[in-house]
Amino acid sequence: MARRQETARGSMPLKELLISKESTAMASFGVRDLDTMMRFAPRRYLVPAPLRSLHEVSQGEEVSAVVSVVSLRDRAMRSRHGFILEVAVSDGVDEIVLTFFLTKQHQLQWHRGRLPVGAQIIVHGTVGFDDYRQALQITHPAYEPVEDTEEGRAWAQRPRPVYPLRQNIAQATMRSATEKGLEFAGSLSRPVPDEVIARRALPPLEEAVRLVHTPLTAEDARHGMAHLRYEEAFVLQAIFAQRRGQDERTPAPVLAAEGPLQGLFDARLPFTLTEGQREVGARIEERIGNGHPTSVLLQGDVGSGKTVVALRAMLRAVDSGHQAALLAPTEVLAEQHHRTLLTLLGDLARAGQLDGHEAATRVRLLTGSQRTAGRRETLLDVTSGQAGIVVGTHALLTESVEFAALGLVVIDEQHRFGVDHRRRLRTKGPAGQSPHVIVMTATPIPRTAALATVGDLDVLSLRESPGLRAGVTSFVVHEKLPTWERRMWQRAGEEIAAGRQVFVVCARIDEDDAADDAPAPPELDEHGNEKPPTLEPARGVTQTAERLAERPELAGARISILHGRLTGEEKQEVMAQMVRGEIDVLVSTTVIEVGVDVPNASTMIVLDAERFGVSQLHQLRGRVGRGEHAGIAFFDTTAEVGADHSQHLRRIADAVDGFALAELDLRRRGAGDLVGEEQSGLQRTLKHLDVIRDARVIEQAREDAFAVVAADPALTDHPALAGAIADRLRDADPDVERS
Repeated sequence: MARRQETARGSMPLKELLISKESTAMASFGVRDLDTMMRFAPRRYLVPAPLRSLHEVSQGEEVSAVVSVVSLRDRAMRSRHGFILEVAVSDGVDEIVLTFFLTKQHQLQWHRGRLPVGAQIIVHGTVGFDDYRQALQITHPAYEPVEDTEEGRAWAQRPRPVYPLRQNIAQATMRSATEKGLEFAGSLSRPVPDEVIARRALPPLEEAVRLVHTPLTAEDARHGMAHLRYEEAFVLQAIFAQRRGQDERTPAPVLAAEGPLQGLFDARLPFTLTEGQREVGARIEERIGNGHPTSVLLQGDVGSGKTVVALRAMLRAVDSGHQAALLAPTEVLAEQHHRTLLTLLGDLARAGQLDGHEAATRVRLLTGSQRTAGRRETLLDVTSGQAGIVVGTHALLTESVEFAALGLVVIDEQHRFGVDHRRRLRTKGPAGQSPHVIVMTATPIPRTAALATVGDLDVLSLRESPGLRAGVTSFVVHEKLPTWERRMWQRAGEEIAAGRQVFVVCARIDEDDAADDAPAPPELDEHGNEKPPTLEPARGVTQTAERLAERPELAGARISILHGRLTGEEKQEVMAQMVRGEIDVLVSTTVIEVGVDVPNASTMIVLDAERFGVSQLHQLRGRVGRGEHAGIAFFDTTAEVGADHSQHLRRIADAVDGFALAELDLRRRGAGDLVGEEQSGLQRTLKHLDVIRDARVIEQAREDAFAVVAADPALTDHPALAGAIADRLRDADPDVERS
């Protein structure tokens, strides 16, 4: 058994350790205790220029030099208030002047006090030229005392940590705070058992945080970060190990019946299942036929046929005498799924109706905006078991929804829900049993990223496409090139003239509503100064629809709008009009991002495309080209041609495979924002791990964490690990109850 760890979570509050300015600076990042601060790593390090002789330096060069102070001279500035301090220094061969422009008398005295004649210092700065003296100088260099020994020079050349900053916070404040914390590093909570740290040849935690915050070399920093990365991976994998262990100890309905619904459905399909659909379907059937709850991530690109695979599993649940629920993130998508299932099932979904099949079940829809009468009727069918399949939004999670015998839950677009939302549905199983769970995503997750972010799920992938769609070609359109933009709208007009339809997507609802497009906090450089904004204000649905009505390329087009402020009935009516072909151009927010199926829509125009994530853009272009007509997607941007945003959009446009895009997204943004802006859960809180770079670390941590949890499922002998898990779950999704 692992040795009992000494300390559980209960870290020292920073207000007891730091001065007010330092604790306030840390609190601005949500860092309020010693354990968190010591794990708050620098974003990078400044490495001083190599030591040079002053005889070798030239104007414009970065230089580090060990020098002695020869003389000091100060004088008042002529043109403005303040002082010029000139400090002549020598390395024993040549001299150079250090020049400081100072506005206050006390600043002058401070530098004079630190630079007495004869003092030996190390200087870091950029060599400039003094036109007045016609000589080289270094203006406002960094400097500090140094011992002219091998150890002293090594210390002077150490990498300097650069922490993230908010406005009015200085790097010196952040460095001072962390250095004070190092004095108490021995009291830090250690969630990874000592024997595991030793076996993986990692530095102990106390040494690791010292190497991270005060490294002597770049290798020191890497060595210290190795511990923090491993620790983060270990805690995550321990969470997943506990969840899997809990599943193994929990009973679940056995969904093993062979018919009749699934067989009847297969016989009526107007197409042949792909080999991938059959293989993945068989693996799901094997899992849900087990007496313990299954958690599966079914991932596949847009159009890969995930819905059919999930529906076959839901029918198997109904055949086995249980119910299935399909949970969607928006009412628009839930209504779309409901229509799709009714269409696919036909008379198999019309139990109790004259034209219903004798083996039919009922497929019910439950959303928050349903009218009272319809909701009451649906709840009655759900409670009585008459509804074999229930489609809904978060409304399915409420306590008022009681299933007769819930055996399977399918969650669509899992990244739009908190990681633990599915655990709420687990409580709705029959007689203490937990239903099986399948979560679907059209944003594929690379294997190592899946281990790090959804490691309690078995990942099944659909890589084939049923081949029923014409596909989409994507283009990047730069508004800085007006002819490109005109051609984009001309092309949209040509599609409308040919009888097809167009989506136009905006990043916000109304340009006049400041709250609707709250500005992101200003980006700061390493000195805390605000960087200039890189993006122009986003356009809104309301104003864009008005502008498009005036464009000659779209003359006569029927234009409508769709966004989240419309009522559920209004949204449903707009989508129904779109499906019936009564709208030519639908201007919308990303409410149509997932699941919306309008086969006649052939053109997707995303305005201000640089504001959308990789997965969002891929999902949006997946809304067109779903029928017999080839789709066109335009990523319209105000970015300069060739700028970073422009190049990034070009890479997305060129990549047509969702698996390739997942890798691109991962490399650009890391797993912290893996699958879109709106997800919550564990993947939102990755701090140190890079799921591409740290693939091996994640594998090792998974092996070790699963072994620890297997030997001590309740973590009785590992209180620090139990505390770290509790903290992690709270940080990941504070509003979701734990199970």
